[in-house]
Formats: sequence, C-alpha cells, structure tokens
Amino acid sequence: MGDLELLLPGEADVLVRGLRSFQIREMGSGGWNQQHENLEKLNMQAILDATASQGEPIQELLVTHGKIHHEASIINLLETVFFHKEVCESAEDTVLDLVDYCHRKLTLLVAHCGHDGPSEEEESQYSTPIQELQKQAELMEFEIALKALSVLRYITDCVDSLSLSTLSRMLSTHNLPCLLVELLEHSPWSRQEGGKLQQFESGRWQTVPPSEQQKLSKLDGQVWIALYNLLLSPEARAHYCLTNFAKGQLLKLQAFLTDTLLDQMPNLADLQGFLAHLALAEAQPPKKDLVLEQIPEIWERLEQENKGKWQAIAKHQLQHIFSTSEQDLRLQAQRWAETYRLDVLEAVAPERPRCAYCSAEASKRCSRCQNEWYCCRECQVKHWEKHGKSCVVAAQGDRAK
Repeated sequence: MGDLELLLPGEADVLVRGLRSFQIREMGSGGWNQQHENLEKLNMQAILDATASQGEPIQELLVTHGKIHHEASIINLLETVFFHKEVCESAEDTVLDLVDYCHRKLTLLVAHCGHDGPSEEEESQYSTPIQELQKQAELMEFEIALKALSVLRYITDCVDSLSLSTLSRMLSTHNLPCLLVELLEHSPWSRQEGGKLQQFESGRWQTVPPSEQQKLSKLDGQVWIALYNLLLSPEARAHYCLTNFAKGQLLKLQAFLTDTLLDQMPNLADLQGFLAHLALAEAQPPKKDLVLEQIPEIWERLEQENKGKWQAIAKHQLQHIFSTSEQDLRLQAQRWAETYRLDVLEAVAPERPRCAYCSAEASKRCSRCQNEWYCCRECQVKHWEKHGKSCVVAAQGDRAK
C-alpha cells in the first residue's frame, strides 16, 4: 500500500494552488465539478499518506497555501488533516465558520435521534430511483454529521490556543458541552436491529458481538475527549458559565462514568472528580459581560452576496447546469470512474471488505458488476434477490462505456 500513489507531489501542489471559491450560482458547473474531482483526489491521497505513515504532504500543502475550502469531500479531507494541530492553528478566524458548521450538523443529528431509519428488510423494498437517491442522501447526511463530530473534537484539542471569539462561540453561543451530553445520551451511531446491537462504523451498520458490547466505540470516545477538553482545559473553564441548566446537563455524565469506561479511558477520572465538585458547587448566574463577538466571515458573506437572489439562482441553475444531455452525463460518469479507481478505493478502505449478506470478512467480488463482496458462493446466491437489479444496471453501464 505504501507504494500506491494517486498524485505525485508536484501534481498535489498544483491542485492545492488551484483551489478557489465559487459563487452559489456556479455550483454544479463544469469548473465546480472539476474542482470536486480534484478535492476527491486530494482527499484520497491524504488518506493514503496517513495510512502508510509516510508524512503528511497534503496537510503541509494546505497549511502552506492556506487552502482549506462539495461537502462530503471537504469534511472527509478536514477529518484527515485536522488531526494535526498546526492545521487548526493555520485556519485562524475561519475556525469560527467551521465551529458553526459542526454545531449545525450535530444539532440536526440530535434532532433526528428519535426518528429511526428503515430496517434492513425495509431497505430492500426501495425500488424507484427517487427512493434510492433519497436513501443515499440521508445516509450521506448522517455520515457527514459523524465526521463533523470528529473535526470538532480535533478543534477542542487546540482549545488553549483558540481565539477568545472562537471560545465564546463554542461555550456561550452554542454551549457545546451540553450538546455533547445530548449526543452521549442518544448515541445516534448505535441502534437495536432484530434484538441485536448495531453500531455505525466504516460507512455501514455492523452488528456488535456480545463479547464486545462493553467496548467503547470510536464515536463515543470522540465525544468524551471533546468534553474532557472543553470542561477541564484552564482556558475553557475560565470562560464557561456553569448556569443551573448547564450544571443539570453536565451532571448527567456521572451515570455514564462506570468502572468499565474508566478502565478504557483512565483520564476520565479527572472529569469524574470535576463533576463531583460541580455537584456541590453553587450554579453561576448568566454572565452579563460586554463581549465584542466576531461574526463568521464566510457565512455572513454568502448571506449578504445572495440576499434576495435565491429564486434567480435556482432558475439559472435549472436552465444552464441541471439540464445536461445524456452525452454529458455519460462523459461525467466516465470521469468519475477514472477518479474512483478500484485499486485506490481498496487501499483507502478503513478495513477489509465485508460480505454484503452476512458481514463476515470477504475475499470474493461479484464478477458481473465488481461492486459487492461476498465470503462464499452461498451468501452471493442468498443476496441476489436484493442485489440483482442494481447488478444488471451497473454491468450494462460498464458495457456502454
């Protein structure tokens, strides 16, 4: 895997230098699509670099050229590069926009916790293209929110070096500690399916064996680390107002701090001590200090530039961008096929392929469409009722190219 390269260093430098902002009316245009492809290549190369432990050239280029600019591709790239504190520090005031973005995504995630998605049996009933696209859009939005959680956690790692405006945004405007408590309570990345516990990992729901159900999931761990950073960092504690509401929400964490959890994350013993002290302390009245709050620049600029123009923008895109011919669609599909090379996709995959029917580790791929993996012939036959229609369509598309 270490020898696989999607981009040469010189090519990566050219792509990073070429990243630019687009007006909303240009979204979906040829130039926008080309940049989207470039971002996907940078994203996959960054994952390859991190996996092979060969340094982080993409991260260094983004810092050098100040180019942290599509949504799923961007959040994937940010999740990879924000692991390094220098990236967060180099973002400077644009971190405000990123904090706002993560807050919006996590708020939507909490809001949809009570709306259970379709079961695996119900998913097999999706038949029309519109229903299938809707299912894919919901899954993508869910995955984006989970990656926003990881990015937010990486930002909290730098809490002592963040600006006062960013701290105020996180602790006062959005009250992120209370939002994180809500996430722990609802745990949207876990669910019961057919009496079995499932967790969302590596882009899919996976059944957790009984022997591993007490093991802390990666996403739960991200929440605990973010809470630890926001509540125990001296800089954050100096600016967080522990009102009656905040105190009540945070004390809910005591029920989660079991011996099993502390064995897996010993540092949380400090958080347990903080909560024990908080339970005895008097709540603080809301602060009335005069604070000059900095406004997120990107969001504010977009609102100002496009105020009163939304209908005109939609009309322009419908006429000039979303009315492509069949030939244009085929050409775009071919370009995507070249971008998403199978050898690269397999290399950046977080784990070995899993059987589409039983979820066991798989070594055999559907010879017709090359899209699904199986552990044995028996599972492939059992899965054909669900996979058959998409397999035929994919195979026909390959022959058309």
